[in-house]
Amino acid sequence: MTAASRVVVDVDGIAMSALVRETRQPRAVVLALHGGAAFSGYFDYPDRPRLSLLRTGEALGFTVIAIDRPGYGSSAPYADEFTSPERRVDVAYGAVERLLAARPRGAGVFVLAHSIGSELGVRMAADERRGPDLLGLEIAGTGRRHHDDAAGILGDWRRRPPNSGVRDLLWQPSRLYADDVVGGARISSRSPAYEGVVARTWIDTFPQLAPLIRVPVHYTLGEHERVWSSGPSALADIASLFTASPRVAVDEQTGGGHNLSIGLTSLAYHLKVLSFVEECVLAREEAEAPSAAAAEVAERQQGRAS
Repeated sequence: MTAASRVVVDVDGIAMSALVRETRQPRAVVLALHGGAAFSGYFDYPDRPRLSLLRTGEALGFTVIAIDRPGYGSSAPYADEFTSPERRVDVAYGAVERLLAARPRGAGVFVLAHSIGSELGVRMAADERRGPDLLGLEIAGTGRRHHDDAAGILGDWRRRPPNSGVRDLLWQPSRLYADDVVGGARISSRSPAYEGVVARTWIDTFPQLAPLIRVPVHYTLGEHERVWSSGPSALADIASLFTASPRVAVDEQTGGGHNLSIGLTSLAYHLKVLSFVEECVLAREEAEAPSAAAAEVAERQQGRAS
């Protein structure tokens, strides 16, 4: 199978890069947002096709776009322009519009976000003007309370060396990953400075944004997540935040760690999320069916009258 296409588009003078795998008539488009200190290759790990969200999504009839979030990839030179959350949301939506300008969208765009990338995903879904048009939202590797193992380790994570306790939180137990994947050296990237602010404020920001989201939400934590509190109570706690969402589903990925999309269970995780996307597609088709039927009746009546 050929590699994903790397595409760069211009958004208000800023180069935004992405990996794209598309189908001619997609069921929907999945927009994937990577976490911190990585880039879009997280969703199409080199030489590990079985781990790839892009390849699995394409095989199941979805177009998948993994953008390099603002401040990563081609937009890294403009990182200082993204201190405003609103600016990051606008640029991300702008990139989607340009990437999909000549591509079919199927039932719509579904956002899948990982770790600190969930901040952008949640903000996109909470956007008053554009959020309600999304097909749905998946967030993973995030939360509102840190795991006990993370207490005293996180601190100013951007200043810590790679071999610090932060690395252990993200990549342990190592048995959950292929040996050449542990540490993510082939997808690593420098993090933009604004993510330090996001990391420090997310616990307070998340509960403020979640109630603004009016599309279906799926939330996943790995069984062995060590950055965020996990277990049934943590899943239920997060689900309770999305008070305006028509449907909220939560899942604990058996055998999963923090980096769900490049672990040994990544295929299982991706299949679950894509199943949720398919359910969102069916729900939208059902919701739109009465409108389509009414339009057809009106057209027939007009034809008789003429």
